[in-house]
Amino acid sequence: MFDFRKLDVYHQAKGFCLMISKTILSGKFDKTVSDQLRRASLSIMLNIAEGSSRFSNKDRKNFMIIARGSAFECAAILEYMFESSAITEEKFHIYTANLEEISKMLYGMIRNLDK
Repeated sequence: MFDFRKLDVYHQAKGFCLMISKTILSGKFDKTVSDQLRRASLSIMLNIAEGSSRFSNKDRKNFMIIARGSAFECAAILEYMFESSAITEEKFHIYTANLEEISKMLYGMIRNLDK
């Protein structure tokens, strides 16, 4: 079994990625912005998966830091989309609450890998 499948943060990130994909497919958004959001949301999930394959804590930590950075990137894109009226306030709050949870989980993992 792949280790990342055991991680709650991976499942949370995958759920976020699926939500974003459905939103992008269901609406007409700026191509550049929607592509960047799709790639950044995938980056969270994929860096968690790839990081779980690493043998040293230092390597794992690096991938979790990158995943957390991608979560922040998603938050900035969503803020832009909300302020430009591309998404509703409700969706903005749902998505950013999800990202906050993912970010907190990743932060905990990063701190744990320091030990």
